[in-house]
Amino acid sequence: MNRSLLRFDWVMFSAIAVLLVLSGLFIYSADYRNDHAVGGLMGRQLVWALIGLGCYSAAAFLDYRKLNSAHWWIYLAGLFSLVLVLFIGMSVYGAHRWFSFGGITVQPSEFAKLAVIFTLASWLGDPATDVERFKTFMLAFVLAGVPFLLIAMEPDLGSAMVLLPIVVLLLFCAGVPLRPLLILMGLGVVALLLLIIWLLFFPDSCPLEDYQKSRILVYLNIHQDPLGAGWNKLQSQIAVGSGGWFGKGYLKGTQNILGFLPRTVAPTDFIYSVVAEETGFAGSSLLLVLYTTVVVRCMSAAVQARDTFGRLLAAGIGVLIFSHVFVNIAMTIGLMPITGVPLPLMSYGGTFMVSTMTALGLVQSVYLRRRI
Repeated sequence: MNRSLLRFDWVMFSAIAVLLVLSGLFIYSADYRNDHAVGGLMGRQLVWALIGLGCYSAAAFLDYRKLNSAHWWIYLAGLFSLVLVLFIGMSVYGAHRWFSFGGITVQPSEFAKLAVIFTLASWLGDPATDVERFKTFMLAFVLAGVPFLLIAMEPDLGSAMVLLPIVVLLLFCAGVPLRPLLILMGLGVVALLLLIIWLLFFPDSCPLEDYQKSRILVYLNIHQDPLGAGWNKLQSQIAVGSGGWFGKGYLKGTQNILGFLPRTVAPTDFIYSVVAEETGFAGSSLLLVLYTTVVVRCMSAAVQARDTFGRLLAAGIGVLIFSHVFVNIAMTIGLMPITGVPLPLMSYGGTFMVSTMTALGLVQSVYLRRRI
């Protein structure tokens, strides 16, 4: 055990610990009204953080290679949970994304994303898999595409989209030829442009949900519906911009405290806006440094991994964290449409906290058993 502690990645763990502390502080701030926190969210978040730390420790000291042979079972369990939630999941505003157990909600899509990383890492890392065959390229997208469609049907297109950069990076790290990846990315850009044109000129015939169409249209023109679909985006940008260099001070963010930044989303998807308003550019930069540290340490574990499975597993989790951070912060400052993608280790939510900490524990497991 002592030898394991010496080989532990304390840099990554320290960055995670600081993020967890900041999460508690700013969730309290997002919940703060009239000299006290009205919802008690910080206490519940700290409980989830402690559970997450337990999962992190268990995953770190478990030899990740022992799970290699179970990757198909992990994948099927993820698919089963995604199918099940569509039929018996709790409905919130028409969305079926959660199971409810005695007041505790669980979002299976968060664990399904980790299951996809696990399965792709194991399958692409198998010496019997010929990564240069086009069949391998297509099958990888099928493996990611099935959970993508199930998550999109909930509907939760934002979470589903996170799977795309994961499968592309894992194929690249596995040694798939660059040409098909570049062609795929080019087709993706063309498809995105066609979707925008379709929405602008023929919005009624677009197959997206109404709220998804309104979010994209508001992103293209915030003045289209500033008091409706564009409200969250506009208030988030005001909060971030009004923070200045050093912010308005802890518990003094007016956009948040006065409720202009909606109280239902401030502790979750828009926690970065609360941080930026109260700590300004300095605090926002510190947050980015901490996330950069976590992602870089994930990639460091991938580079030093003892086997291909470990390399792909750590790299996939690294790009999962990066994708969430990039999309969440980009939407809060108006660079991307509003999506329901939370900020890792900061946003309020139990399932996401536990799944993220478990994933980072697996990276620590890879690092502990690295090539010396």
